[in-house]
Amino acid sequence: MGKDIFRQDRNSMMLLDEVYFWTDTVKDWKKIFLSDRYKIVVIDTLRELVNRKKIIVYAFVIMPNHLHLIWQMIETNGKEMPHASFNKFTSHQIFQDLKVHHPDILPHFKVSDAERNFRLWQRDPLAILMDTQDKLEQKINYTHFNPLQERWQLCEKPEDHEWSSARFYEKGIDNFGFLTDYRDVL
Repeated sequence: MGKDIFRQDRNSMMLLDEVYFWTDTVKDWKKIFLSDRYKIVVIDTLRELVNRKKIIVYAFVIMPNHLHLIWQMIETNGKEMPHASFNKFTSHQIFQDLKVHHPDILPHFKVSDAERNFRLWQRDPLAILMDTQDKLEQKINYTHFNPLQERWQLCEKPEDHEWSSARFYEKGIDNFGFLTDYRDVL
């Protein structure tokens, strides 16, 4: 059967100095981020990339098996884009911890790729260029309301979800030390 002409391939390509809504999903939708330990790996990695002036983070949410980011790639990290560095580093840190503390979970991430033995993130994350303020604000709202969806019910108000930038926008509190208010720069 021929290629489905209505199927749209996911675009994971991002360019420097553009703002993107980015969704990164854990392989096979495993709920690895039920553990705060692994959410902290994500937060620490984002903070490091911001501090090194590789990225700007405008909004985010960490869900049990995926994350949404609204961010901007500022400068390559060596030869690779910052999102590739983010995926490599978070994967490495989480797999190191799984080997020590949860070796029974590690086989769920086993792959037979030529380049690696384990994969944390699914291939082809979704990257959508935020080329209008309306689109940007819609995606920030989507990001912040994601934990409230019927499927998740992680909190009652967006700012109650600890692993999100919603509190930053609602109350001006940046518990993470790396957020930039899009209204101040865009």
